[in-house]
Amino acid sequence: MLEGLFGNASAEKVLLYLEQYGAGYATEIARRFDGLSLHMAQRQLERFERAGALVSRLSGRTRLYIWNARYPFLKELRALLAKALDALPAAERKRYFEERRRPRRTGKPR
Repeated sequence: MLEGLFGNASAEKVLLYLEQYGAGYATEIARRFDGLSLHMAQRQLERFERAGALVSRLSGRTRLYIWNARYPFLKELRALLAKALDALPAAERKRYFEERRRPRRTGKPR
């Protein structure tokens, strides 16, 4: 959908993932999407960091990427990505973007 704007499908997937979850690392993102290798995810994350849209920090041996609050077009970029997430077909949205990221509270009914 946004592939034409961002240059390729891997860039679109990385940005949509970050919009949905707020932060992520290359291995996690690459595992989530079919056809997205670890190398491609790393390249896109590094590219967006060089452009100033993302910042990263080390958490142990893992490089975690988050949105750069100082990026001048952050509000507009995130609004575009949010609209793109809303426009995704329900099956695709469920498959890629609706997974629990934290454990269920003990004793909570399913």
